[in-house]
Amino acid sequence: MDKEYEKEAFETLKIKSSVAGQFRDFSKMLSKPQSMTLLLMMEFFNENGISPTESLGPRMETLENRISMLIKKRMNGMIAIMKDIEKSQTKPTVAMMQALFQQAEPPKKKLILAKEILPEMKDVEVPVERGSYREKKYLNTNDND
Repeated sequence: MDKEYEKEAFETLKIKSSVAGQFRDFSKMLSKPQSMTLLLMMEFFNENGISPTESLGPRMETLENRISMLIKKRMNGMIAIMKDIEKSQTKPTVAMMQALFQQAEPPKKKLILAKEILPEMKDVEVPVERGSYREKKYLNTNDND
């Protein structure tokens, strides 16, 4: 027996002899004293929220239903938390960031890559100015010129 229960006194329960025989066999199968076997059984029913009077079905359908209900409740709780985070934190932060970036963007200027030719000036030749830039002449010490 467990050390917690060593000094406790024994009580007598009145049960039918056939039930007592089955219970003793069950206790031997678990390799536990009868008091501990009964305690384990009661804790099992309490922790799992099932009653010994209800049927679990051939595939423990009621236990599966109970577990699936608990999972659904937890999932709904998680979804509610995530929606709250999205409403109170994510969306306002995104809105502030967008507002900052819209104000910080410089106005885009059109790049001038070539002079645009007006339709009425297509036939006119435009003189190209030379001398708008200079070439630099470098002294080459290696050249024998």
